[in-house]
Amino acid sequence: MAAAAGGSSILAQEARKPELVVGGGVAAGRHEIVPLPFNPAKLKDLSEKLISNHHGRNYAGAVRNLNKVEETLAAVTKDTSAYEVAGLRRAELTFTNSIIYHEHYFANLGGDGKINGAIAKLIGDTYGSIGKWEELFIATAMSLGGGSGWTVLDYNFHTNELRTYWADHHTLGLAYGKPLLVLDMFEHAYQLDFGPNHAKYIEAYFVNINYDEVNRRLEQAMAAAKAMR
Repeated sequence: MAAAAGGSSILAQEARKPELVVGGGVAAGRHEIVPLPFNPAKLKDLSEKLISNHHGRNYAGAVRNLNKVEETLAAVTKDTSAYEVAGLRRAELTFTNSIIYHEHYFANLGGDGKINGAIAKLIGDTYGSIGKWEELFIATAMSLGGGSGWTVLDYNFHTNELRTYWADHHTLGLAYGKPLLVLDMFEHAYQLDFGPNHAKYIEAYFVNINYDEVNRRLEQAMAAAKAMR
């Protein structure tokens, strides 16, 4: 993954080693790659090579690029051009969201695809049936086939409800929510195994969903929503 336009000239300044600041519990420029939470050789219909390449190149690349961007942002002064700052901020958001979505995506794989627990009840109550929700989720994912983006089952804190969203690229998504189930619809997520057949990829994704992880996220979201009322 390349840095966003406008930031590359600053990123090339290797000689500058700014003092790093701390925000959100992670020192700027010190984000670490989270290992896969499952054995990629044991997924059904998704090859080890596909998952390992996706994790090691696309996700890990986002982590490395965010570290570079944050290090450079720490050196920004009042004399830095607005054009350069805008490019860096654009890259910062792109790589940050890429990391968040990728980590959610990988963490909600490795299961048996059998829906259970509180998420099953909430989906049924919200959409009328689990089958209806799956139909909508798949239709949303199919609309992104051949392009770039994410399909996300979110808990919307603004309306306190479950919603399925379409997220274009890495910078357009729900502003105030908790991702519960994330599907990567960028071509790099399926091209190696399925070519342009994104429908088969979506089928394979569904049989590998880890709904225990989805339920854990839902529990977090419900607790947060209650605390914010």
